[in-house]
Amino acid sequence: MLATLGVLALAVGLLVSVMLHEGGHFLTARHYGMKATQFFVGFGPTLWSRHKGETEYGVKAIPAGGFVKIVGMTALEELEPGDEERAFYKHPAPRRAVVLSAGSFVHFCLAILLVYGVVLFNGLPDENAPVVGDVSKCVPADPEDACDAAGARPAPAAGVLRPGDRVLAVDGVRTPTWPAVVVKVRAAADRAVTLTVQRGGRKTDVTLTPVAVQRTPVNADGTAVTGAAKETVGAIGVVQSQTVMHHYGPVAAGGHTADVLGQMLQGTYNTLAHKLGSVTKLFSKDRDKGGLIGVVGASRVSGEILAAQGEPLSLRIANILFLLAGLNLFVGIFNLLPLLPLDGGHIAILGYEQARDRLRRIRGYRGPLQRVDIAKLMPVTYAVVLLFAGLTLVLLGADIVNPIRLTQ
Repeated sequence: MLATLGVLALAVGLLVSVMLHEGGHFLTARHYGMKATQFFVGFGPTLWSRHKGETEYGVKAIPAGGFVKIVGMTALEELEPGDEERAFYKHPAPRRAVVLSAGSFVHFCLAILLVYGVVLFNGLPDENAPVVGDVSKCVPADPEDACDAAGARPAPAAGVLRPGDRVLAVDGVRTPTWPAVVVKVRAAADRAVTLTVQRGGRKTDVTLTPVAVQRTPVNADGTAVTGAAKETVGAIGVVQSQTVMHHYGPVAAGGHTADVLGQMLQGTYNTLAHKLGSVTKLFSKDRDKGGLIGVVGASRVSGEILAAQGEPLSLRIANILFLLAGLNLFVGIFNLLPLLPLDGGHIAILGYEQARDRLRRIRGYRGPLQRVDIAKLMPVTYAVVLLFAGLTLVLLGADIVNPIRLTQ
């Protein structure tokens, strides 16, 4: 049930994002006096439509996007009498650039608002918080063994520490992170230590003696030292630390929002610059989890996130919202690529026309602006459309028969 809700949540979120994208084009066009005759959600046969003023609003059968029809997108379009001055191409270049970029601007705004909302109202997970997660009944001789295996000893933490305890200090030394707790406990094999613990809003000191065991050495950040021989260290039987949410005020949330968006931008760059080659492994068993994914695959991932066990529901919802924000950021950037029929292709043509006109006027030209012949670019446009359509179908097939899974 939760998995289905996760799938539906992301699908609806993406559809709303596309509607708002088209709304950005529509509202800016209307603001500048351009004529928009259609605003539709979806493609294909019309299910419902209604005229209001000069615009037809409606819903089509295939919920895979939407479109806005602005009169006179190119000089090749035939205009109705009276529409000449309201045609898109008749307006100044800066206004046309605003209308063309409005869709991506909306995606960027959505990404910022989603991330900021999550950071402000839900907080960010602190996986290194010095908070006790699970307490075992024993300390096995080998960390992979069960408590009934030979060599297992009673856990010093059993009955002393509780899940949710925050370890503030060990022997009076402050421990702001879980790795700091691990380092102090490991250094106290067979020696009593005092842990200052915050429990239920109160501070209390507990004393226990870590048992000596053979374990792989760890670095200061808690990661295992690769290739190192085992050494004698102290262990108390705390299986893992607990991920807690760190909450921020409105100002601090802004800084952390920028950090999260920066990570998303880096991910988008890596996808566009380094992951396109992963398309050759879409149907193989070693499909790149960080590679290309379609709408169906992203929705499946959303379902897995919501259905995941062992995490608070609020954190799972936050992760879905982060996923939606990342997709909005990706779509906003992708839409600005200088390729027709993307908005970025139209912006590139507009910029080329203006730059060429300025150079000609510097050289003495005083005639009208000479526009790019869109008809000559149509073969390239069709090729790009076919490429995108083909990639979409391939991703759809891969997401169905060889889906990316968060857990195996």
